[in-house]
Amino acid sequence: MNDDRKPPRGPGATSEEHSRTVQWRTRPETAADIAAIRAVNLAAFPTALEADLVDALRAGPAWIDGLSIVVETAAGEIAGHVLLTRSHVDGSPALTLGPCAVLPRHQRAGAGSAGISAGLDAARAMGENLVLVLGHPDYYPRFGFTRASEFGIGLTIEVPDEAMMALALDPHGHVPSGTVEYPPPFGI
Repeated sequence: MNDDRKPPRGPGATSEEHSRTVQWRTRPETAADIAAIRAVNLAAFPTALEADLVDALRAGPAWIDGLSIVVETAAGEIAGHVLLTRSHVDGSPALTLGPCAVLPRHQRAGAGSAGISAGLDAARAMGENLVLVLGHPDYYPRFGFTRASEFGIGLTIEVPDEAMMALALDPHGHVPSGTVEYPPPFGI
């Protein structure tokens, strides 16, 4: 279990909220969490696409037990969810990070960071090396992600180079180059 302690930030936060410490607990999902995970994804995104994607990934071969991470408040409320699933780079195994979701009332308070850190730690403990993410280039570098193109990794679709990122969990391990093969539910 990981803890991430950061003061809440953002518009509308009061000085009292800034002065308290938020403690996040992380753990792998259980069957009892599925409805709450769907609710988090529905609340965090403007459409049901990400919630439906999580459900489709859970039902398919890309799912890896232990790499669907929930983030809980100290009171046990599921506040966030982070998912890593099997992908490939020209046939070599890799992981895809995402979707990552946090309930709006808990955003910008470290819940997402706690979940991502826990997911990366779990992947590392399983012996995984390459993690890929298509996401915000200002957010993911804090976890060590860099442009995937630096590893010779690309997509079959056009995206900004800085948005497709990769992380080698073992900097001395093999990192394949080539084209990312996302799990089919991603539609990429």
